[in-house]
Parts: sequence; C-alpha cells; structure tokens
Amino acid sequence: MNKAFISVLVVLFATTTTGLAQREVLGSPTGINAALSKLFGDVKAFSAKSDVRVLGQDQKEKVTAQMDFALLDEKIRVEVDMTRMRNKAVPGDSAVNMKQFGMDRVVSIIRPDKKATYIIFPGMQSYVNMPMSKQELESYQKNSKVEKTALGKETLDGHPCVKNKIVITDDQGGKYEATVWNATDLKDFPVQIQTTENNDTVLLRYRQIQLAKPEAKQFEPPADFKAYDDIQLLMQGAMMKMMSEGGMPKP
Repeated sequence: MNKAFISVLVVLFATTTTGLAQREVLGSPTGINAALSKLFGDVKAFSAKSDVRVLGQDQKEKVTAQMDFALLDEKIRVEVDMTRMRNKAVPGDSAVNMKQFGMDRVVSIIRPDKKATYIIFPGMQSYVNMPMSKQELESYQKNSKVEKTALGKETLDGHPCVKNKIVITDDQGGKYEATVWNATDLKDFPVQIQTTENNDTVLLRYRQIQLAKPEAKQFEPPADFKAYDDIQLLMQGAMMKMMSEGGMPKP
C-alpha cells in the first residue's frame, strides 16, 4: 500500500479512534460524551474556538489541537483542521498527506436524538454514519447527580472565574471528575476544563465564545455528501478514487 496512504490511516486511527486525543479520557469515538456536555450547565447553545492540550505524567505536551466547537441542546459539533494538530504518536508528514487525500478537515456531529454520530470529511464530500452504542445513548438519557465544590477564584483570558471541582455520578455509580473554571461574566460558562486519566492531563480551553444559538443546519451532514457505514469503507473509497484519477501521492 502507498506509504502516504498508510500515514493517513495512522492519523485517522489516532483521531477517530482516540477521539481527537481525548477518547481515553472522555470515552466516546469523538472524545465527547454526555458527562462533558453536562459541564456546560444551563448553557444550552453556544459556539467557540477550543484549544486542546494533552500532557503526559511529566507535564510535557503529547498532543495539541484546535477545534471549532458548537452546542445546540444535546447536539454537538466539533471541527478540526488536521494540519494544525500535533501528535508525537503519528508521523510528521501525515498532515500533508491527509490534505492530499482531502482529509485535512474533520467534522464530528453528535446527535443523540438520531442515535448517531457523523464523522464528516468536507474535502472528500463524504461522511461516516456511526450508530451510537446503547451505553452512549443511555448516558444522555439518564439523570446524573452533579456535585460542585468551589476551589478558589482565578482570571482566565480576562474572565473572572470560579474554579470548581465537579463530580458527576450516574445512576449506576459511575463517576466523572473534572476541574472547571466557570466564568461569572458568561453565565458560568466553563472556559477551561481539566481532566486526568491514565496519568495524562487533558486541558480544553475555550475562546471567542458566542452564547447565541448556532444555525441548526450545522448539525446535519450535507445532503449531497456520500454516506459510508464505517471508516474503513470510506478509506477504501478514497483510495480507489485517487487511483482512478491517477492522483495517488508518490511513496
């Protein structure tokens, strides 16, 4: 198989499987789960930029990424420019190769109401329709107990914040813990969220926050895009298209 294509597979595995550097921490194919959505509290609609940093036990960066993030009720949209993502676990030229294949932009849309997650590749005009698991759906439907403990006050990016420890417990006793900086001038919006898992620290920091409702159409896959049932079929389709057009990158 073409080496460039292999490196694209590596990056896609690292992003769609590990959830944009968060799956081990947040527990879903996109790295976003019901517990995280509950951290937004009474804020049910917004759009923002988000910087993601994953730090190892030595507090050195392992992964960095920038995302466009939007929420509308329980619908979530995350867009990532893969050429701006840095991950020590994948080859350095992978982002360039992804752009050649039209996979440099990845949009993830979570739709509990449709029991689906869509992984969209605008450059390929294609997307993967991933049914949500029973466990994922139940996590959105269940009532959870939220405990908040104030740890102090800090200012982040000019926003006065209350730093809180938040523990979310579901009806099965499962717990999700996070440290959250709630901005008092933005209806307690969580401008920074910190979680820890397997000795790694994940930091999500939001900026350019707009508390207006984003357009509903942002949470739908484009009607003229080709749908696939899984990522492997999409990758095969991309490779066949490149071969038929004589555009396979040189090894």
